[in-house]
Amino acid sequence: MVEFSNILNHEPCESYLIFSGETALGGNFRAILYFLGLAYCFFGLSAITARFFKSMENVVKHSREVVEIDPVTQTEIIRHEKVWNYTIADISLLAFGTSFPQISLATIDAIQNMGNRYAGGLGPGTLVGSAAFDLFPIHAVCVVVPKAGELKKIADIGVWLVELFWSFWAYIWLYIILEIWTPNVVTLWEALLTVLMYGLLLTHAYAQDKRWPYISLPIARDERPEDWVPEETPNGIQETHKMEGSERIFLNEDNGDTVDIFSIHSEYTTDPMYVRVPERDDVAEISDKVKERALEDTDLLTIWSQQFVDALRLESPESKKLSNVYLRIGRIFWQLLLLPWRFMFAFVPPCHIAHGWISFICSLIFISGIAYIVTKLTDLISCVTGINAYVIAFTALASGTSWPDLVASKIAAERQITADSAIANITCSNSVNIYVGIGVPWLIDTLYNFIAYREPLRIQNAEGLSFSLLVFFCTSAGCIAVLVLRRLIFGAELGGPKLWAWITCVYFMLLWIIFVVLSSLKVSGFI
Repeated sequence: MVEFSNILNHEPCESYLIFSGETALGGNFRAILYFLGLAYCFFGLSAITARFFKSMENVVKHSREVVEIDPVTQTEIIRHEKVWNYTIADISLLAFGTSFPQISLATIDAIQNMGNRYAGGLGPGTLVGSAAFDLFPIHAVCVVVPKAGELKKIADIGVWLVELFWSFWAYIWLYIILEIWTPNVVTLWEALLTVLMYGLLLTHAYAQDKRWPYISLPIARDERPEDWVPEETPNGIQETHKMEGSERIFLNEDNGDTVDIFSIHSEYTTDPMYVRVPERDDVAEISDKVKERALEDTDLLTIWSQQFVDALRLESPESKKLSNVYLRIGRIFWQLLLLPWRFMFAFVPPCHIAHGWISFICSLIFISGIAYIVTKLTDLISCVTGINAYVIAFTALASGTSWPDLVASKIAAERQITADSAIANITCSNSVNIYVGIGVPWLIDTLYNFIAYREPLRIQNAEGLSFSLLVFFCTSAGCIAVLVLRRLIFGAELGGPKLWAWITCVYFMLLWIIFVVLSSLKVSGFI
């Protein structure tokens, strides 16, 4: 058992981040510096999140031409169809992208532990803690985001149930590996199966979305979006052209008024139009749209240089109009604090190149770089303070690296008519955390151990991880039960009467505190 006095009276830490002279500083001072550095890295994640979302927007609104012949009039009809399926985009681009900080951290931790014959606890601890943060605090935020009295429900219950099943199965599978089949070790085939289950999740969710027989649940779908971001077309819904004696009709089913990283839901499933969701700052939105359209006609170098100009600008035209001087100063200070990150991220290529893929990949690379610094700072904080690195992982790291998840779900809860993307991002991110975030690092380490030592991978702090999983199961059941009750009582999972929304919010936060406290006590040896 670890005594509390061991945390206070541990040996001096000889490791350092940049300079060897850091070891000459006092332990308390070093701990404060490293914690501040960790917080600043989380600011960096918030800064790159905006660019990541913009690139993701360009990826998902990519469409292709589909030519059809009207059997009656023999008219050639060309319509623009989205390349990305709504459900697959939720599970892959949105959930995978917002979980990439945790995935990068776990992968880096696994690579650093190669040759040690055991898996590091930093990655799994962060991912399990991130699951709790996603399920409790993010649900708590989303449930109060809608305006007072506004209700937002899950439109496609069938898809959500499939995603929820695979989310819970991910943690049940992890517990089976750790405690039942091969206690405290992971074999190569277990790691491989964990990664392959992500493919099963994608297949099952797509089958449910398309209502494949014998595989999908026979549950009717309410109103739901067919696209994420409708294309902007100044020519309206339908354009007719004459080509070589035959009439070609160009159908455009999108609303050019919509500028959102998420789909805008139709009021009816058969209606091709989309409902414009009012924004808080329409002046700023129109200004951004005009600016984007102006940049479309300029060359790549001009657009790229504009990114650096925007990064160095401390005050936007909108903030200059603020009458509250303190709020204006606060915004300038925040922009000044983020200036180094914004300038660094301005090197990411513009989002319109290659349908946003280059910007998307470069954003993930920057996220990986920040994740590497985070792992170094976490090790140093654990070394200096004597706090178990696993405790830091599922508290501070899990909260900080889950920031993109929080942003994505909050935006979806604010702007979408339904709760599909907001809640799907939570459940899908939890699945991605296990199948990819833990599966890939374990696959790397088990493969190395199999080749080098011909033995399975031992799990560091498997008992503490298993206990955290049990606590997570119990608390998550309480969370899902309340969502079901809200659906039965209010008719929706998010929003509703403000008093009950805040009561639900506090309840979700209490569940998270219970998880953190019990898991920390177990890892520290007090339980």
